[in-house]
Amino acid sequence: MSDKRVVVTGLGVFSPIGNTVSEAWGNAVAGNSGIVRLSTIDPEQFTSQVAGQVKDFDPVELLGAKNARRNDRYTQLAMAAAEQAWADSGLSEVSIDPERVGVIIGSGVGGMATFEKQHTVAMNRGPGRISSLFVPMMISNMAAGQVAIDLNAKGPNFATVTACASSSHAIASSVDAIRLGRAEVMVTGGSEAPLTMMSVGGFCSMKALCTAFNDEPEKSSRPFDRDRSGFVIAEGACIIVLEELSHAEARGAHIIAEISGVGMSCDAHHITAPAPGGEGCARAMRMAMSDAGMTMSDIDYVNAHGTSTQLNDVNETDAIKAALGSHAKEVMVSSTKSTHGHMLGATGAMEIMLTSLALSHGLVPPTSTLENPGEGCDLDYVPKKARKADIQCALSNSLGFGGHNVCIALRKYKGDS
Repeated sequence: MSDKRVVVTGLGVFSPIGNTVSEAWGNAVAGNSGIVRLSTIDPEQFTSQVAGQVKDFDPVELLGAKNARRNDRYTQLAMAAAEQAWADSGLSEVSIDPERVGVIIGSGVGGMATFEKQHTVAMNRGPGRISSLFVPMMISNMAAGQVAIDLNAKGPNFATVTACASSSHAIASSVDAIRLGRAEVMVTGGSEAPLTMMSVGGFCSMKALCTAFNDEPEKSSRPFDRDRSGFVIAEGACIIVLEELSHAEARGAHIIAEISGVGMSCDAHHITAPAPGGEGCARAMRMAMSDAGMTMSDIDYVNAHGTSTQLNDVNETDAIKAALGSHAKEVMVSSTKSTHGHMLGATGAMEIMLTSLALSHGLVPPTSTLENPGEGCDLDYVPKKARKADIQCALSNSLGFGGHNVCIALRKYKGDS
């Protein structure tokens, strides 16, 4: 373990369950769904017609006309969430060396809407009419680049692209950057805007999306439930400000939680299916606990990847049992995707944010749609209602197509104790 400690000092979010941290947290713990009938494109052409959509997002009002015009929606969401997180951290009010501030933001598909729009232009009007902004608007690193410009952050800067583990890899890499002394502050997380023809159509063709609740969207994301039939695609951005502990304490920052350990692994098994028994996820969990100096019995809560697919939920349950042994039966496990859906490359950051707040508030958000646990799903998934609990240590799992596994270990912040 490094002797440098990393803490969360700022949060920002635009999500299906809220465009502020307090709104998103309130809806997560209340079990209020942000999943609706898909409206960004004609839903009738898809077998799955539900989605987690960000409501009332006006990029012109939030970012100005120029930024709105020159950036894909995924970058717009990231910029708006980053400004919110930066303000929340209080760093905008202090003098800080810009070379000691870095930005790492993940995205699974990047500027998909821009890609589709400009492909249509090329097919209808020829390649000479493709916008000069096509490449910078489409590429998956542009959210990190634009946020750095906005915040004058001149430290480490890159993007992580590991499907649904993207933002958790971004956070893990940011923790490493602080521990290695490459930065004192990292602005990190993920952003995704996949509610487009190709994204929704592609996932429908894979039969990965829920098709059973098109007329009842709020019931469609059902992690660990016997009636789960696929994940619910969602958009949004969540940005987290991480800070080296002594730097945060020196300026009197409000510290939300501590990130104590990271674990990363690969299944090396299949492009979409998890390894049998959740073997890769279990290894990532063990690594995160070891890195954090935690034992199995220390863990009070696991924020599960919990996608609402048949394969994930059983395999992740097996992974939790393998990583935590007999203690798994004592641990609270929940999937907040039951309210906000699967935000793909942004979902890990969203769940790490909610885990941080769970530690801070002593309140575990529920798996809000869980009614009848499915076969092989036999842990305490905190069904229906949030649960008060003085949790001290928590894990947050993220798993991505390609066999990517990330686990982040968090602690309740207690000052010098």
